[in-house]
Amino acid sequence: MLVAALILLFSSKEKKERTLDKRLSMSRTDKIPYGTWVAYEHLKDEFPEARISVNRKEPGLWDSITSYESKQLLFIVSPQFQATEFDMNRLITFAENGNDVFISARHISGSAEKLLDCNTNIYTEYSDNYEKRDTLNIRLVHGMLNDRRTFTYPGARFDAFFYSSNGTYTEVMGTEGDGRTNFIRMQAGKGHIYLHLAPLAFSNYFLLNGDNMRYYEKLMSLFDPSMKKVVWDEYFLNKKAEDNEDSGNQKWLSVLFKHPALRAALLTAMLALLIFTLLEMRRKQRIIPHMAPPRNDSLDFVKTIGRLYYDKGDHRNLCRKMGSYFLEHVRNRYKLPTTNLDESFMQLLQYKSGAPEQEIRGIVTFIKYVEDSPAVTADELAHFHAQLESFYQKA
Repeated sequence: MLVAALILLFSSKEKKERTLDKRLSMSRTDKIPYGTWVAYEHLKDEFPEARISVNRKEPGLWDSITSYESKQLLFIVSPQFQATEFDMNRLITFAENGNDVFISARHISGSAEKLLDCNTNIYTEYSDNYEKRDTLNIRLVHGMLNDRRTFTYPGARFDAFFYSSNGTYTEVMGTEGDGRTNFIRMQAGKGHIYLHLAPLAFSNYFLLNGDNMRYYEKLMSLFDPSMKKVVWDEYFLNKKAEDNEDSGNQKWLSVLFKHPALRAALLTAMLALLIFTLLEMRRKQRIIPHMAPPRNDSLDFVKTIGRLYYDKGDHRNLCRKMGSYFLEHVRNRYKLPTTNLDESFMQLLQYKSGAPEQEIRGIVTFIKYVEDSPAVTADELAHFHAQLESFYQKA
């Protein structure tokens, strides 16, 4: 029993030690199967005269290379090439000035496809689990490479292919196992942009399998061996998926939110602004001041003048004023001429005002009487005032 247990222990330990690390790292510092340590370390052998460096900054903000020099190679290997339109414009400008940009990724962003006028297709049924589709087969087919052998390995395939590209300035450089294009070169001014859709061809597992290092060496022969600078790019390898072209317009916000302290400050400011807005939306209740009704100064003036005439005992003059006001009222309201106060006038006024004929006749008769009479008594004035008030109320 003890011997069987020891055998089982050592066999399980040996099996555990041989388990393949399947992490899709693509990092130049990782020696695991899907790291790129071998590819990075061999750059110095392929470009002995060049200065090899690593870039972690976005295009245009490089430390070790510049868009204004030539004979520089920017080497990008990443599962996804999440380039925005801004990134692509900087990379194209860099290539146009006599430099090369090599991009190896399974997924190419929409902005990159649009500006480079190409379309790629990935195997969507294996997008979530790249391990389900294995055995990568690739070959270089361009005439200058003089090598059409197929390079293969039993690891994860993780590749894609082009189903359309602009043939005017595009050359096919390589294909996948089924003969579909997976590697192209595009002329960009004095330089080139290379698009390669099988990034695991630069993994340690692939390059150390059989004679696959020949694929790497043949591909590197496409570049000028007298390159001054070769930069291994890690910006797109570490770039988060949310920083792609769909959120390019909000890139500044993503950068700010990467810092915990700044993120907390921004969230606090946003919350305070929201609370302030909600409080200001409430209807503010203000005390409505007491408004005194407007005074009828004209009426006060008339009353004052009336008392003046009455106190002086000039009843005839006051009756004449009252009569004139009555006739003015008839002209303005009933549109009747008051030149002739005859029978026709009284009938029309009775018809339009609806006042009793007897009342109208009494008012008109008294107005005529005032004009011819030398004086008017207080009783006559009171009676005339009562007749007018009755008319104004009924008419």
